[in-house]
Amino acid sequence: MLTRKLIFLRRLTQGLVASFVIALLSLGFSTSTVSGQETAPPDGFESLFNGSDLTGWYAIETYNPRDFEKLPAEELAKKIEAAKKTTGEHWRVEGDEIVNDGTGPYLTTERSFQDFELLIDYKTVPEADSGIYLKATPQVQIWDFTEAAGKWDLGADKGSGGLWNNSKGAAGKDPLELADNPLGQWNKFRIVQIGSRTSVWLNGKLIVNHAVMENYWDRKLPLIGSGPIQLQTHGGEIRWRNIFVREIPLEESNRVLAEKRSDGFEKVFNGKDFTGWKGPVENYEIAQGSLRCKSGAGGTIYTETSYSDFAARFEFKLPPGGNNGLAIRYPGEGDTAYVGMAELQVLDSEHEKYASLDARQYHGSAYGMIAAHRGYLRSAGEWNFQEVTVVGSKIKVELNGTVILDGDLSTITEYMDDKPHPGKDRTEGYFGFAGHNDPVEFRNVMIKDLAGENEGSGKEE
Repeated sequence: MLTRKLIFLRRLTQGLVASFVIALLSLGFSTSTVSGQETAPPDGFESLFNGSDLTGWYAIETYNPRDFEKLPAEELAKKIEAAKKTTGEHWRVEGDEIVNDGTGPYLTTERSFQDFELLIDYKTVPEADSGIYLKATPQVQIWDFTEAAGKWDLGADKGSGGLWNNSKGAAGKDPLELADNPLGQWNKFRIVQIGSRTSVWLNGKLIVNHAVMENYWDRKLPLIGSGPIQLQTHGGEIRWRNIFVREIPLEESNRVLAEKRSDGFEKVFNGKDFTGWKGPVENYEIAQGSLRCKSGAGGTIYTETSYSDFAARFEFKLPPGGNNGLAIRYPGEGDTAYVGMAELQVLDSEHEKYASLDARQYHGSAYGMIAAHRGYLRSAGEWNFQEVTVVGSKIKVELNGTVILDGDLSTITEYMDDKPHPGKDRTEGYFGFAGHNDPVEFRNVMIKDLAGENEGSGKEE
C-alpha cells in the first residue's frame, strides 16, 4: 500500500512540474529561465552576444596588439573583413550558446575595452584547454583540472582562472583556490580589469586578487591600455553563454585602485587648509577639497614630515598643457629635480607643445634620468590615480592601474643635457609638489611610511 502511494505522489509531482513549465512557456518564459540561466544583462551591463549570430565578433589568429594597432587603417580593415569570412569554419551559434569545435583562430570582439567588468559562462570537455584573452593578451586560464588530463605539471591541479602567462611566482599566476565545477557543468567567471590590475572570480570565489597582468608579448612593456576580449580555443569543444560587459567609469576605477592595498596609508592633506605643509603655500589654493597651484605661480610645497622609504598615493587633474612635479626626498630648498632624489613629472604629455621633449621629461618620468612608459595618462580635465613607491634607490610609479616606471637611480650614469643630479642618492627627505605656473590639482593625498619594512625592490604584489 505504501509503495502505491509513493508512486502516485511521484506521478502527481511530475505532472504538476510539467504543467508549471507549460504555463511558463505560454507566458513567454524560456526553459533556460526555469533552469536558472541568465536571459538578460544585469543592471549596468550590456550583452556582447546577441543570441542569434556572431555580429560584433570575428575569429583571427593571435597577435601582438601593439603591432596590430600600428597597421594602416585600410590594411587593418582588410584583415578584419577577411577574418569575418572564415569565422564560421570553427565557431557557430547553437541556441543561446557560442560553440567552438576545439580548433581554429580565436573569437575576438570588434570593440576594445580599457577598464571593464566581464561576466561570462563556459562549459568544456575532458582534456580541453582554453582561456580568455584580455586586451588581446593571454590569459585567464581554462582547463581540465583533473589528473587524467595530464597537465598537473603545468599547474592544472590548481584549477582554472589564474593569469597563467604571468611570470613564475608572480601574483595571479596561480588561482588562490580550486573553484572549477565538475567537467560537463557550466562555470561562471566575473573578471574586473582596471589598467593592468586584474581580479577574477570563478563560481563566486575570488581566485585572483588585484594582480598585475603581465604583457606576454613583451615583458619589458606594460599591458596595452585598451584592447579586445578574445575567446581562446585549444584542443576541445568549448561553449560560451551570458557574455556581459560593463565599462567602468573613471571615478569608480580610481575608487577601486585607492581601496585596494590601502592598509597603513595616512592622509597628509586634509582638504581644507595647509596644515602639515611647508614652503611657499601662498602660491597654492584649496578648491573643493583639492590642492591647486595658482595659475602663474609655483614653487615646491612639501610635507612637514621627512621620509626615507615610503609609498604615496593621490589623484591629480591636469589642465590642457599642465605641468607640475612630485618632489621625492626633497631637502626643503632648491630645485628638487636636482637637489632632491628626483622630481617625478606630472605633465599633460600629449599636448602639442610637448611634442619634442626628451623621453625623460614626460609624465611619470624621473626627470632627466629615467623615462616612463607613455599612453596611460587620461585626458586633460579628468582625474587620474597614481601611486609612487620609493625604497632605497628604487622608484616605482603606477598610473591608473599600470606600472609606467620601475627603476633604480643608483644605476643612472647618463643624464639629460649631461646635467648631473647630485641629490639622486639622498636617503631621506620631504614629499611635495613642484608647481610650474599651471593650475594642476591634487586630492586624496596619502602616504605610507615604509621605513623598516622589508619591501624588497618594489616588485609587484
